[in-house]
Amino acid sequence: MPIARRTRLRQLLLFLSIIGPGIITANADNDVGGISTYSLAGVQFGYWLLWLLIPVTLILYVAQEMGARMGVITGKGLADLIRENFGVKVTFWVLVLFVLGDLGNVATEFAGVSSAASIFHTYTRFVTPFWLVPAVAAFVFITVTSNNRKIVERIFFAFCAVYVAYIISGVIVHPNWHDVLRGTFLPLFTPSKAYFLMVVGVIGTTIAPWQQFYIQAAAVEKGISREDYHYTRWDVAIGSVTCDVVAFFIIVASAATIYVFNAAHLHHQISVSQPSDVAVALAPLAGRFASLLFAIGLLNAAIFTASILPLSTAYYVCEAFGFERGIELRFKQAPIFYSLYLTFIAIGAGVVMIPGAPLLGIIFYSQVVNGGLLPIVLFLTLLLINNRRLMGEFTNSLTFNVIAWATVIVVALLTVISVVTSLVPSLAS
Repeated sequence: MPIARRTRLRQLLLFLSIIGPGIITANADNDVGGISTYSLAGVQFGYWLLWLLIPVTLILYVAQEMGARMGVITGKGLADLIRENFGVKVTFWVLVLFVLGDLGNVATEFAGVSSAASIFHTYTRFVTPFWLVPAVAAFVFITVTSNNRKIVERIFFAFCAVYVAYIISGVIVHPNWHDVLRGTFLPLFTPSKAYFLMVVGVIGTTIAPWQQFYIQAAAVEKGISREDYHYTRWDVAIGSVTCDVVAFFIIVASAATIYVFNAAHLHHQISVSQPSDVAVALAPLAGRFASLLFAIGLLNAAIFTASILPLSTAYYVCEAFGFERGIELRFKQAPIFYSLYLTFIAIGAGVVMIPGAPLLGIIFYSQVVNGGLLPIVLFLTLLLINNRRLMGEFTNSLTFNVIAWATVIVVALLTVISVVTSLVPSLAS
């Protein structure tokens, strides 16, 4: 075999061995909350918000790349670095907000499992939320704790692959591709509060605090060297693009069916408040196959993120207090880590199973907490990544800093606006 071909083959194998944290973390971002936001964007505004996914992809890449880079260069998780550089008090308050927000987030994912079960119940009476929610909770815990890191990573890759269901559903509803392209590259701006708030929602659902902690912890656990970091950048870039390609087709599927239907039937419109409503509405509008694919995607997203979110929280808590952590370790080696993981899963699933539980309130206030925490996490990340004592030559370049600080400022402003308008509904009217 020629030397050049051997070199290319070696590089490919090395890349395949390194990828994982970027693709997995970014795609887990398409969780129940993200699917809800993208679905509502398509239902309310058709294709006219597709353009937003282009800058959103850049924002996601910037945030994730910084986390992965810090993990590779320092060999430490984000909580470790925050404690060492900003003190115990800052670490404690970030910890409190992070745990509270993630408990609500995990409950949101299991609420998605319950919604998906209700949809599948229309196809087969055997599937009900009563048994599917605890079954998923057990599956998540057993799968992650009984396998090593490589196997868990492959399982997570399988979850990523199932997102293709949304791409297929977006194609088989036969959208007007001329309008799709126009909405993507020649956007029509609608100067209204509803339009602006949806822009805030789409941007806000792109980055979550837990992602920053998880991708850095995953990069550390994978043991990627400085010399091979450029492969990780490709990993993050591919993850960011595939994440928003899925988001693109969720918007397209909702726009091509429900938005078009509502535009033609002003006096008999389909009301949508959650992704399960979209799946149900797709059946008469685009056929049962499209509806079933959308529901499969919803269940997959709920299980996938319900697996990763508690991991992120367990990593943070253990990093903050110096406990052993990592899915490469066994339960006896990291009992606190796995006990925390089990606790977060049990609480999330248990809340959903309580009759009359205020799920909407839990979802809402967890998003408020996330919104308040995200700008803080990004701000601390930028201070850390520009610290030459920590990062050496791997600090941000001037160009990257401009993009990163602009991202932090925009996300912070939009978060404040989103939280204020949510807490004071009259401002959104």
